[in-house]
Amino acid sequence: MSAPFRILLVDDEPLQLELLHGFLGKRGFDVVTAGDGEQALAHVRVAPVDVVVTDQKMPGLSGLDLIDAVRAIHPEVAVIVLTAYGTIEDAVAAIKAGATDYLTKPVNLDELLHRLAQVRDRQRLVAENRELREALRERHRVEGILGESGVMQEVLSLVIRVAPSDATVLIRGESGTGKELIAKAIHYASRRREGPLVRVNCAALPETLLESELFGHEKGAFTGAAVARRGRFEAAQGGTLFLDEIGDVPLHLQVKLLRVLQEREIERLFRDDLYYRINVVTVTVPALRERREDIPLLLEHFLAKVARANGKTIRGLTRDARDVLLRYDYPGNVRELENLVERAVVLTRDDVIDLADLPLSVRAADREDQGAPATLPAAVEGLERRMIREALARADGVQTRAADLLGISERVLRYKLQRYGV
Repeated sequence: MSAPFRILLVDDEPLQLELLHGFLGKRGFDVVTAGDGEQALAHVRVAPVDVVVTDQKMPGLSGLDLIDAVRAIHPEVAVIVLTAYGTIEDAVAAIKAGATDYLTKPVNLDELLHRLAQVRDRQRLVAENRELREALRERHRVEGILGESGVMQEVLSLVIRVAPSDATVLIRGESGTGKELIAKAIHYASRRREGPLVRVNCAALPETLLESELFGHEKGAFTGAAVARRGRFEAAQGGTLFLDEIGDVPLHLQVKLLRVLQEREIERLFRDDLYYRINVVTVTVPALRERREDIPLLLEHFLAKVARANGKTIRGLTRDARDVLLRYDYPGNVRELENLVERAVVLTRDDVIDLADLPLSVRAADREDQGAPATLPAAVEGLERRMIREALARADGVQTRAADLLGISERVLRYKLQRYGV
């Protein structure tokens, strides 16, 4: 963020305020203070802040009451609650009241800096994500980019940063992850958005036609070329050319493609040459199993979309159906999820999707996953998965609190979340 990160400190202990104000001010933060909840609200009404760091126990308006009052003025402000007690009950109360995080007194200053850095990074990603979504929404041309998970926030943050440049972008990801949507997002967020977005599926065109499609031809260049024709590169001038499945471009055409991308001649023809030229900026679209927290959001979106398209009223899913869909690994990624929802909506005789509306293959895969583990490591892995899910539920999804409940570090928890796809 270019502007200083603004922090409002709220505490009825003057010495605590003075200590934190001096410490954070020396580290470049814009810090304002308040001796109680009412003073804090007066500050917030006058000028917005990025984060409120408040004591939990104060006379008058408590720290927990302050959360709702501040959010009523600025809904997106982050709130870190300080408590002198440090019990699990206090932590749960703070998180349930809407706190972003909490710390115990006496405050560990290094830990406070770490938590503030996390808040700043999260707000930056959300702001960039919102900026991209607004740019796309204005054009009403791209739909389907859904995801609030950290990994998708990172992808969209990379998109908004690379879009203003003319750098060549390599988009990688499994089939069905939404690579074409990312290509559209880059185009419509770029300076080239008023120009055309030209897509070429390199795998779908016969080798004999691909060269003509890409580079065009003059009249009489080959049998049947009765008129001159512009290629896709010319058609995309002033806009964006999206070469889908570029790995399928025949080797003898790669030299021409390299000359276009590099604007210079080369002598040697290697597949690696093309890879290193297009790999200026890489955007890797994660598989759905790597961002499971987005599955409920996608389910809700596709249910509404498909039900509307088919003229049906679908109130939702039964618990059994939802649980199976949340556990499924989706080898076909988002595309497979959408197809599963469409099939269920079309075939159901009810207004609620039930387990029987899901394909037998999905139900069978779930039964295998839920079966008895064959080995001790598998049993341990299953126990860890269950304990992690339970801790996250108790901590309302806050990983720092979940790690404390499990008795492990946040770093170890993040590793296990990634490993197990929780």
